[in-house]
Amino acid sequence: MIVCNEKLLVMQDNVNLQILDLPSFKIMASVSRTEFMNPSRFIFLCKKQLFLTLKNQTNFVWNFHGELVTSLEDHLLRHPLWHPDFKNNNYITSDQNLIISYCRDDSEDQSMVTNVIGSINVSNILSGKCVAKINATKALECIDSSKKMSVTEALEGITTLYYDEDRNAIYTGNRHGHVHVWSNSNQLMIKKE
Repeated sequence: MIVCNEKLLVMQDNVNLQILDLPSFKIMASVSRTEFMNPSRFIFLCKKQLFLTLKNQTNFVWNFHGELVTSLEDHLLRHPLWHPDFKNNNYITSDQNLIISYCRDDSEDQSMVTNVIGSINVSNILSGKCVAKINATKALECIDSSKKMSVTEALEGITTLYYDEDRNAIYTGNRHGHVHVWSNSNQLMIKKE
């Protein structure tokens, strides 16, 4: 059971998801267990009256009427939910419009487990569309050749990610102890909505 904004979500294995309104204690929605597979993690977006579910490295956005609003396109998380770096690699903006995550790079060979270079994806939560992406290939187009190695290294094995909304900059740290700032002056192009 999980509570958010006077809504109670009741989940059990092999049972439909029940969404109850706490003040009236009426069932607002019942979602078939075939539509709503118990997620590994919830992120509530109370300002938007939505919640994100994470299952198998994929994000889904739901409303409290039990309707799937969208799934995030091109936003396959780099680390599985059990990985210790998972919870530090996602940032939701204060207006709850964008989610920024360390993701698998779409150019990455999915069969190569040893490849640890990912991408930083920025997605609109309501539309599910990827609105900006930083990956080694695109970042290399923006900078001179003397910095190629540092961009690749900066995107390798990210263990923490933070977005400074006032400065429009993403800060990342990786398993090698490197900290990198992605901003308008180097590779970042997030547009405020």
